[in-house]
Amino acid sequence: MNLAYFRTPNELIMGVGSVNTVGREAKKLGAHKVLVVTDKVIRKTGILDQVISPLQEEQLLVDIIDDVVAEPPFEILEQIVAKIKTGGFDVLIGVGGGSALDVTKVLSVMLTNEQNVRDMVGIEKVEKKGVPFILIPTTAGTGSEVTYNAIFTDTRDQVKKGIVSTYLLPDVAIVDPALTLTVPPAVTAATGMDALVHAVESYTAVRANPLTDGIALKAIKLISQSLRKAVFQGSNLKAREEMAMGSLLAGISLGNAGVGAVHALAYPLGGKFKVPHGVANSMLLPYVMKYNVVADLQKFVEIAQAMGEQVEGLSLREAADRAVQAMSKLAQDVGIPASIREVGVKREDIPALAEEASKIDRLLNNNPRWLTVREITEIYEAAYEGEN
Repeated sequence: MNLAYFRTPNELIMGVGSVNTVGREAKKLGAHKVLVVTDKVIRKTGILDQVISPLQEEQLLVDIIDDVVAEPPFEILEQIVAKIKTGGFDVLIGVGGGSALDVTKVLSVMLTNEQNVRDMVGIEKVEKKGVPFILIPTTAGTGSEVTYNAIFTDTRDQVKKGIVSTYLLPDVAIVDPALTLTVPPAVTAATGMDALVHAVESYTAVRANPLTDGIALKAIKLISQSLRKAVFQGSNLKAREEMAMGSLLAGISLGNAGVGAVHALAYPLGGKFKVPHGVANSMLLPYVMKYNVVADLQKFVEIAQAMGEQVEGLSLREAADRAVQAMSKLAQDVGIPASIREVGVKREDIPALAEEASKIDRLLNNNPRWLTVREITEIYEAAYEGEN
């Protein structure tokens, strides 16, 4: 086994009602004045009341900023920092989906570093640790609450770019499944499939190791058995709990083993066509799996088994293919578009998309099977035709 590192937040708190611990946790971090970072949609749901009340019970001063937008550009970070830099906040609390959590992570280090945010792009480019922060996800999908990366849109070239730094690991992650009960079906589907992408890609990644393998496989099992119920029976708390745990485990696996070609091919879709990250990943997953399956047949058999597929009596290749078929069926059942045509991609766009994706070496080098522009183009072509 190659050298492996395993990183998680300092503290993980999981379970229904766990949001009530946020005040005590903030105080343990030395909080006097906290800033809650969120978006306008979350602010309207009433979820923030469940976060603010425990903070106020600890006599903490609380401000809220709800400027986060979906698929956030770097400019949003710069605008928010200009507003809060002199606020004297000693703890940040991110509440929401992946965008709110990623923004909180990077605001933390922008408050203590003089670097331009674009100079932080890449691996371990952040110079100093940031303000302590707590992350509270309201969707079961991104796993951002346990990863040390954050993704943003660079409006200069319409490309998604990542900041990867151990300083982006939160001091505390609080995962309360009850906060996801009001997430609408389409968002539940996209974020849930996104979590499944994280689990599958990290399980088959070059950097996978025995620790991440067990975690990823458990995530695949939990998500595949509960996603349909969470989408179509949104008030089913057991399904929401399984999805929250599956997303958390997938995030831990992703944060340590990394992801591969699905994400590399999804980033240009998000940057150029404004396709939400979870949707882009979910659309491409079956097509990339079909390409990757021959690189590690046994692992794909294990994915099929984790998804509940019966593989007894099948050849190794037939059993491995069941994983691809099961994933395609699950995506179809929860309403994920089967073709990138459905999100506005034209055939003539594919060469430029493939060229852009081929530059994302950080992810492609972690994919179990090597891709060049030619293979990437073929995957996009299959996803365009909707043939898997």
